Amino acid sequence: HVQLVESGGGSVQAGGSLRLSCAASGYTYSSACMGWFRQYPGKEREAVAAIYTGGGGTYYADSVKDRFSISQHIAKNTQYLLMNDLKPEDTAMYYCAADLRWTRYTCGLSSVFLYWGQGTQVTVS
Repeated sequence: HVQLVESGGGSVQAGGSLRLSCAASGYTYSSACMGWFRQYPGKEREAVAAIYTGGGGTYYADSVKDRFSISQHIAKNTQYLLMNDLKPEDTAMYYCAADLRWTRYTCGLSSVFLYWGQGTQVTVS
């Protein structure tokens, strides 16, 4: 079965950096649409970034563009979200997500994702 496990969250001062990891299992990693989301207390999840793991575009929300970037280690079935120049408004629970239904042409920030990790907290002060 599909499993996504996030790690790497924590507390950091404004202007600092964190790298979140998402270890995936249970599917062919290189053929999936994957995304990163964040959720503020009492709010719905919002898309932060998305990528088709087999090659194609990488998409970022305007609020994180030029600060966040996705990388991946395909052999380890792991994706990373590098977050630079963190701001207090980046404080949220972060989730990675995956879906096998979308292609490189249909994967994006507005994609609906079927599989979710448990989340990791990021706190910026």
